[in-house]
Amino acid sequence: MAYPVQLGFQDAASPIMEELMYFHDHTLMIVFLISSLVLYIISLMLTTELTHTNTMDAQEVETVWTILPAVILILIALPSLRILYMMDEITTPSLTLKTMGHQWYWSYEYTDYENLCFDSYMTPSSDLKPGELRLLEVDNRVVLPTEMSIRMLISSEDVLHSWTVPSLGVKTDAIPGRLNQATLMTSRPGIYYGQCSEICGANHSFMPIVLELVPLKHFEEWLLTML
Repeated sequence: MAYPVQLGFQDAASPIMEELMYFHDHTLMIVFLISSLVLYIISLMLTTELTHTNTMDAQEVETVWTILPAVILILIALPSLRILYMMDEITTPSLTLKTMGHQWYWSYEYTDYENLCFDSYMTPSSDLKPGELRLLEVDNRVVLPTEMSIRMLISSEDVLHSWTVPSLGVKTDAIPGRLNQATLMTSRPGIYYGQCSEICGANHSFMPIVLELVPLKHFEEWLLTML
């Protein structure tokens, strides 16, 4: 999860988030180079005399400043489209989890098992145990296996919500009457926190999400205690 005065992203815990971080660094470097070039040209114009004013009307200059931005846009668009297709690709999922947004809590249903569903409310500050995080802990965590393709079905019962876990690179809107789909796969076990990222009402900031990613063996043991 995030820590105080953090400037960058949270540590990636899924292949998709790793790709998103690579794309961010790639795009940021292009923006940095463009900004440096523009700042250099502006400083030259302010500090030197224009001794070759006829070059401002040259056909070659206009050709360069037309083609160069197009090439830069292509260098940004191609990796972006690749990641979009990766995020949208749903291979045969090993598990399906249905998530419903409510005012103001989440409910989860493991559709591959009968009668395995529960609500997840934020834990009040007065009930927190030592080491638990204020405004981020819930009474019922979502337990999922690691290194397995998981299909998330996300919708809402009342207003717009957004199911978001930053370290996994997942952010999908929960829309009433519509079923959105997302893929979730983690590369390492751990506890991952998220929140509703849509302004859904007065208690919008009190809809935390907690995923507990465990190896398959421990997930099966948890299933036996829940069924």
